[in-house]
Amino acid sequence: MRRRSISAATTLAVVLSSAVLAAGSAGVAVADSANILPVESVGDIVVDGAHQRVYVSDPRGGKIVVTDYAGAVKATLSGLSGVSGLALSADSGHVYAAVTNGSKIVSVETGTYTETASYPVGAAPGDLEVVDGRIWFGYGSDFGSLDVSGAEPVVHLSQRGDGDFSGTALLGADPAVPGVLVAGNGGRVAVYDLSADGATLRAKGDMDGSVKQLDLTPDGKQVLTSWGSPGFGYGIGAYSTTDLAEQSGYAIDAYPNAVRVAPDGSVAGGSFSWYDPDVHVIRPGATTPVREYDFPNTGNSSGADTLVDGALAWAPDSSRVFAVSVNTADVFTLRALTDPTKEVPALKVTAPVKAERAKQLTVTGRLTSATPLPAGTALKVTRADLESPGGKVLAPVKTKADGSFAFTDVPPAGGKVTYRVFFAGDAGHAATVGSDVVAVSRKATALTVTNNAKLYAYGKDVTFTAHLGATYRNRTVAIYVDPAGSDKPKKLVKNARVNAQGNLSVVVDMTRDTAVTAVFAGDARSADKTAKSTAGAYAKVSTAVSRHYKTGRIGSTTYSYFRKNTDPLFTTTMNYYAGRQQRLQVQVYYQGSWYDSGSQYFPVGANGKSAVTLEAPGEAGIRARIRSSYIDGSSGDNVNATTHGAWKYIVFTN
Repeated sequence: MRRRSISAATTLAVVLSSAVLAAGSAGVAVADSANILPVESVGDIVVDGAHQRVYVSDPRGGKIVVTDYAGAVKATLSGLSGVSGLALSADSGHVYAAVTNGSKIVSVETGTYTETASYPVGAAPGDLEVVDGRIWFGYGSDFGSLDVSGAEPVVHLSQRGDGDFSGTALLGADPAVPGVLVAGNGGRVAVYDLSADGATLRAKGDMDGSVKQLDLTPDGKQVLTSWGSPGFGYGIGAYSTTDLAEQSGYAIDAYPNAVRVAPDGSVAGGSFSWYDPDVHVIRPGATTPVREYDFPNTGNSSGADTLVDGALAWAPDSSRVFAVSVNTADVFTLRALTDPTKEVPALKVTAPVKAERAKQLTVTGRLTSATPLPAGTALKVTRADLESPGGKVLAPVKTKADGSFAFTDVPPAGGKVTYRVFFAGDAGHAATVGSDVVAVSRKATALTVTNNAKLYAYGKDVTFTAHLGATYRNRTVAIYVDPAGSDKPKKLVKNARVNAQGNLSVVVDMTRDTAVTAVFAGDARSADKTAKSTAGAYAKVSTAVSRHYKTGRIGSTTYSYFRKNTDPLFTTTMNYYAGRQQRLQVQVYYQGSWYDSGSQYFPVGANGKSAVTLEAPGEAGIRARIRSSYIDGSSGDNVNATTHGAWKYIVFTN
């Protein structure tokens, strides 16, 4: 059921939104919205314009969800097993809901969202319509009525007469057409005249058996059906209410599954379409859509979201069409589609790719629409840049007869400059905006960081200094420190103004190779700049010798003495990194020179230790030396610079 009245609150909202747009709003007055519905299924949808609320029934979940026009949930009414059809009372005071599994119709007070009455009807009601104060409901292949105007509710069943429809009874009505009800399904549609005594068959006729929804036009002349036969493929079928003779319908994409008529006669047709538009709006007297809405893909298949059968409803002021879509994961979304009866003009804006700051440039464009707009159509223009990120309003521009326009500007700031052109819309055209971006030149900026390519001892505190050259206004530099290794991410350590000399410093504890990056974001006349310095840090390496029986000097060198059959133990300590290995190198002294005897890599434990035993030679007089090293790239990682530990000297005796 659709109400034709509009509340004072709604009227005021429309006036205010128009005033904002005329005063220079940076966008259209109302935007499309989409919000997920907390439902398991959708049975019906009805709009209460007086309170700006949308009611959606959930048969599987046994509840009704109430939202505002933006889709925010305001109330949930539960305990309504199989709730399906919904209808709004003439005064917008109550929403009636068909509780199929309970064989009853309940009344919900719209001001408080509370159930105020429950009416057993002796059948399992489905589709609902309110006509002349009575609630008409489909059940099985028939329909009946519920009259709650008297002291006691009155139910009349079996009202179809010889309408002969066999499928689930669908209903259609319009508040502008009193005393008329459309019913049907299963290949048959019928028109009834209603009176206090019941329903009298006016006409019956054949239709397609796949119809998902019926509606009546506000002039009372046509019955519209989804999946009709308009004579040219898929579409909305149209039939005369006098004799149900087939008339010219409306062609839309496959597969039609909903139809609703607005108070002004505009038709919203829905279709089950994975790859084509889902909602099609046709103005009164037209045959092709003025607007089409294509739902996005929020699921996990190639096909986009689809319209739920019959899930279309108009706002009473025709400012929106509400639709419920579902994706492949059975997630339902309430979509408010704005300005449905208005054309959407194309607004193309073309600016130079590059331009010089403080020099004049020219921006051109064109405003076009299926229904041409008159010459002299006013357009609002804004320029957004680094100094005016929110946009600065420029002089308005007017279109020529062909919709073209042009204006000049002198950009005061460099960098990314965006020119936006706004059309506020009119009675037949929706508001729209076009934009283009210009890269405006800025002066190059000098920025450096000290200590690049230098090497430092493990754990040394090193000062890195960023130096910023001359700039226009901005004197802030951000410094990031990025130690080598995936376990320590890049981190912002300072973001501040440089000093009078243009310097900003940070101190880094050099336990790993470290990249220090300085970033200048730029300003209106100075280009952004990034400078990087990468310094190396030696590993921490030491080796202890054990199992020797004494130490002593041979020449100027200190040796550890081992019996010829004792295996020396070398314990290396190294700063740990996951997967790290130390290289142990052995050299032997012979005839006054040291000769390599081999090297091997050994793992370093999480405690930073690596213990290696060297097999004893079994004879006296042999001198050797060992050295533990971290080799960048060969020791299992590359987070430190190559570091060699000190040589450890040993000698074997009897």
